[in-house]
Amino acid sequence: MAAGEMQVYAKVNSKLKGRNAASLLDPLVGMGFPAHTALKALAATGRKSAKEAAEWLRCHCNDPSLDDPIPQEYALFLCPTGSLLEKLQEFWRESKRQCTKNRAHEVFPHITLCDFFTCEDQKVECLYEALKRAGDRILGSFPSVVPLVLHSSISYLGFFVSEGPADVIREFATMFATEAAVLADCTVKPCSKQLHLTLAHKFYPHHQRTLEQLARAVNPGHSCQWTAALYSRDMRFVHYQTLKAVFQYKPQNVDELPLNPGDYIFVDPTEQEEASEGWVIGLSQRTGCRGFLPENYTERASECDTWVKHRTYTFSLAADLNSRKDGEASSRQNGELHPPARPRSASSLQALQAAVVRRSVLVVRHGERVDQVFGKSWLPQCSTPDGKYYRPDLNFPCSLPRRSNGLKGFENDPPLSSCGIFQSRTAGEALLDSGIRITSVFTSPALRCVQTAKHILEELKLERKMKIRVEPGIFEWTKWEAGRTAPALMTLEELREASVNVSTEYRPAFPFASLLPAESYDEFVRRCAVSVEHMLSSGPQDAGTVLVVGHGSALDSCTRPLLGLPPRDCEDFAQLIRKIPSLGMCFCEEIREEGKWELVAPPVKTLTHGSNSAFSWRNWILGN
Repeated sequence: MAAGEMQVYAKVNSKLKGRNAASLLDPLVGMGFPAHTALKALAATGRKSAKEAAEWLRCHCNDPSLDDPIPQEYALFLCPTGSLLEKLQEFWRESKRQCTKNRAHEVFPHITLCDFFTCEDQKVECLYEALKRAGDRILGSFPSVVPLVLHSSISYLGFFVSEGPADVIREFATMFATEAAVLADCTVKPCSKQLHLTLAHKFYPHHQRTLEQLARAVNPGHSCQWTAALYSRDMRFVHYQTLKAVFQYKPQNVDELPLNPGDYIFVDPTEQEEASEGWVIGLSQRTGCRGFLPENYTERASECDTWVKHRTYTFSLAADLNSRKDGEASSRQNGELHPPARPRSASSLQALQAAVVRRSVLVVRHGERVDQVFGKSWLPQCSTPDGKYYRPDLNFPCSLPRRSNGLKGFENDPPLSSCGIFQSRTAGEALLDSGIRITSVFTSPALRCVQTAKHILEELKLERKMKIRVEPGIFEWTKWEAGRTAPALMTLEELREASVNVSTEYRPAFPFASLLPAESYDEFVRRCAVSVEHMLSSGPQDAGTVLVVGHGSALDSCTRPLLGLPPRDCEDFAQLIRKIPSLGMCFCEEIREEGKWELVAPPVKTLTHGSNSAFSWRNWILGN
C-alpha cells in the first residue's frame, strides 16, 4: 500500500474505532484493496457488510471510474410502514394498471425531508450518527399520529401533512441537517415547504377522476409507524433511464455488455445515435462497464430501484424502550437505529445551528469562452472587413462590449460563448435555490471571469445591490498567457459602460500593471495567497459567503492557502487544472473556534453536458 493510502486508511480507521464502531474497512484492506476504493464500495453497498463490499469490488474490477473520487448522493425520507404502507402500495399498483405509469411510480411512498446532497465516502458513518442524534432529540415530541389531508389538482394528487405535526417533522429535518454539517461536513438543505406524500404526479388530465377515486379508498388514519430512511444514489445517472435485465445475455462482440437477470442498466437517451435499431448503449450498475445491449432483453425500471438504503430510524416509543434493554450493541441491527431517548434542548440545537452558519469562500471557474470552441483564430471568423463584429454561429455571443482598442482587444481576452453565458446563469439559478448568502464578490479582471460573475449575480437578484470587485491578483498564471506582455484588459470604466456593476472604490492587492509577464510558479502561487488574504480582509467579517470568480487555477491556488496546505508540485498543478470544467467550484468554510478552514461540498451540483459539433447544411445536401 502506498504511503498516501496508508495515511488515508489510518485516519479513517482510527476515526471509526474512536466511535466504537466495528470496522468494515479492515478486512477489505487486508484483502489488498486500496482504502479509497474499499470506502467507495462500502458507501455503494450501504455499509452492510465487508462481504457485500468485497463482492462489489470484484464485480467492478474493470470499472473505468473505480478510482474516480465520485461520492454518492444521499437523501432522507420519512416513510410509512404497516397498514398504511400496504394501502399505499395497493394504490400504486391499481393506479399504474388503470391509468398507466406517472412520475410518482418512480419512487416508493415517502415524505421528502431534504434535498439530495453529497457526502465523502469516509464520512458516511457520521451521517448515521447524525440521523441517530436527530432522532433522539425529536423522539419525545414526534406526533403519535401524522394527520394527512388529500389534495388534488390537474397534475398532482397527494396527502398534505397538517401544519402542527409538519412543524415537528421539519424541525427533525433541520436537526439532521445541522448534525450532518457538524459531523460529516455535508451541506444539507432541509425541506421548508409544504410537507406532502405524493400519490400521483404529471398524469394525464383525463385520469384525474379515476385517481381521486382510488385515493379516497386509502384511509390515512390506518395504523402506521413512521420511519426516517437514509438512501443513496449514483449522482452520475440522475437523469438517465433505468432498465432492468429480464434475460441473460452473453456478448457476441467486445463492445457489448453482458447481462444477468436483475441487472440494472443506466441509459442516457442523448447518446443513442451510435446504437442500431433494437439496441441501446448503457452502463451496468453491477459492473460499472459500458457497452451495447439488446433492448428487448430488458424492461423499464423505477428510478428508486437502484437506490441503496443505508440506515433507518423508527419513531416508536415502545420499540425504543425495548431497544434500551439490549443496549447500544443492538441499536444497528438490520440498519435500524433505536437509540435511547433524550429530552430535546432548544439551546443545544441553536448552538449547533450557530456553529454551522459560518464564513465561507466559494471559488468558481469562469464559463466556456469563445476560443475554447472556435480555436485561436476565432476573431477573424466573426469580423467583417471593416472591423465590425457579426455572429457567425449561435455559440458566439449576440454582441461584444465596446473597448478602446476595438475588436483586436478581444484576441487575448475572449468573452464567454453563448453556452458559457448559459452555464453561468444556470449556476447562479442553482445558487439562488440553495439559499446561499453571498456577502461580497471578487473576480479576475479577465472578461470571461467578469461576465461569469455578472450573470451569476443577475440570477441571484444581486446585480444592483452588490458591486463586483476586480482583483488582478487572482488573474491566470501569466506564463500561460500568449505573448511576452500581459494582455490588455478592459478598464473599470469600460466595464461600467458595458453595464457591469464594478466597484471603483476597491483597492486590489495587486494592480494589474504590477503583474510580471511569464512569472515563475512560485511567484504565481504567492500572488494568489496574498490576494486571498486581502480579499477576505476587505469583505464583511460576519457569516456568509465570499464569491470568487477566477480561472481553473484559482480552485487550487486560492484554496490551498486557506486550508494551510503548501503549494502543489508544478507538474501536478498543471495536470490538475486541465481537468477542471467550466463553472467548477471549490467551497471552503471557516471553523473560527478552531482557527482553521475546511474544504466542504459546494452548495450546488456540478454542471455536465456534451459537445455539439458544427453542421453545414450545404455540405449535407450537396456533398457526396
